[in-house]
Amino acid sequence: MTSEFQPPYVPLSDVHSALKSTGFALLSAQAVGEWLAARPLDLAELHTGWNQLPPDAYLKDGGRYRSRRHSCFVVEDDRVRQVPHRAHWQPLEYNALHGGMQRWFEPMEPATVALPVWSRLLARLGEAASALRGAQPWSVEAHVFRIDTTDGIGRPTPEGAHRDGVDLVAVFMVDRHAIKGGESRVFEANGPSGQRFTLREPWSLLLLDDARVIHESTPIQPLQGEALGWRDTLVVTYRSGSFQGDASA
Repeated sequence: MTSEFQPPYVPLSDVHSALKSTGFALLSAQAVGEWLAARPLDLAELHTGWNQLPPDAYLKDGGRYRSRRHSCFVVEDDRVRQVPHRAHWQPLEYNALHGGMQRWFEPMEPATVALPVWSRLLARLGEAASALRGAQPWSVEAHVFRIDTTDGIGRPTPEGAHRDGVDLVAVFMVDRHAIKGGESRVFEANGPSGQRFTLREPWSLLLLDDARVIHESTPIQPLQGEALGWRDTLVVTYRSGSFQGDASA
């Protein structure tokens, strides 16, 4: 049995400096709650948005293990505006498996987007992006994921270790149910150093400077026998200028 590496959480007061100095920062669930001014009830209500996720119809490995929704926003200072629904697109340079194709996922449910905690979450992440790159409008893509063990194994990152082609990546661990695996790994994009750890706390958060690090998560398996397990995450990306796939991008 391999030992599990614990997340090297940083205090909320150090999140911006840690992101600048190492290219990533980890916040505990308690720190995230303080950051978002969110009660456990607020976050539990937000998590209900994971209950009706359509299957991902674009998996090139033929898997049935991923369900998701996707919506886009523009965040400037504390102003959050949802933009018309659009395809998710990445170049092959950043996603060798699913890049170069327009992927039309179902949008987030209106009731989820309307929650006050959702706007606060996007605004706080915008502050982190602006602390890293300077204050500006941010093109934001939000991905609501469930990876399950329908196929016996679920792959959170079937494309492998990668960058997303954005400025800031935020990965919230929302829920784990009856699984093992799902270790997070962060590596220098241009160096030998790396970190590995397993996020278990609901609503703990990994922030990544996408220009400096690459990241992946290891596959998940059922904790016992063939019982269905799953891993719920929220991935939110912030990009300066336009969205990927725009003619001006």
